[in-house]
Amino acid sequence: MSHPSAAQLAFPKCVRVESKPHLFCPGCGHPEVLKAFGFAVDELGIQKRLAFGVDIGCSLLAFDFFNIDTIETHHGRTVPVMVGVKRGNPHAISVAYVGDGGAYAIGMGSLLNAAIRNENVFVIVVNNAVYAMTGGQEAPTTLPGTKTITTPYGADNHYVKGPDLIRHLNPTAWVARGITTRQLELRAYMKEALAFVKENRGFAFLEVLSPCTLNWGTIDKPNETFEILEHKMAKVYTLGRF
Repeated sequence: MSHPSAAQLAFPKCVRVESKPHLFCPGCGHPEVLKAFGFAVDELGIQKRLAFGVDIGCSLLAFDFFNIDTIETHHGRTVPVMVGVKRGNPHAISVAYVGDGGAYAIGMGSLLNAAIRNENVFVIVVNNAVYAMTGGQEAPTTLPGTKTITTPYGADNHYVKGPDLIRHLNPTAWVARGITTRQLELRAYMKEALAFVKENRGFAFLEVLSPCTLNWGTIDKPNETFEILEHKMAKVYTLGRF
């Protein structure tokens, strides 16, 4: 694993932009992921070439964040839709924005086949270890022993490590895992991945560890949220480039 250099983490120039309140829960990590993505798009100057696909789930709340062409897809179908966009318009920079459920459950087949075929798309997976929008059920990324509404006695010992799978299937893909608590590092990863697909170099995959304060029961406990994210999830889900 490797991490960005000091030069890569330099602060970008501040610019005045229009903004609006987001619709995510207090303490949700999605706004941090989207902020990093937005900075990367601006720094690369690729706004007019970008096609941004969002999955059903919490991801869909990003459908009108940016002044870019955005597509909302059926749950688990964002990756193949964005593959189709890229094939139909080779000039497009195609990005799929999905949650861990959409990527690793109903969408797993599409995700893995896109990686195997080395499709020229960038997939961002937000991993909060739970099905968030539907009430907090066990997800493919829920860690063993975690209590959810469908695992009141604790989740089983099976969970998915997406970047490890992608790297195994495609040795030439760009693959990394970031975390919302390290914003500058996350921005650097976003910029690298977008540049990779902009240059038509193949499949790019970024998983981001993110909190779900509502379903974790930590919406008013920021210290506990940080503890779970940095000292529990990040110990199991290795951070860095793969």
